[in-house]
Amino acid sequence: MAHSKSVSLPLSLSDRFVAGILALMLGSFLVYGAGFASADVLHDTAHDTRHANVFPCH
Repeated sequence: MAHSKSVSLPLSLSDRFVAGILALMLGSFLVYGAGFASADVLHDTAHDTRHANVFPCH
């Protein structure tokens, strides 16, 4: 039977703040990027992503 041991490193307040800001910026970019993109661009992106993941879409 395999055993695993995990080690967690405490993050400082500034490290957590930076990670939160980066997550907020990435999320905002994704939401507003999708919100302002044209329907054709969104369709083509989803279509290409499905092909890249070898998921049939036709």
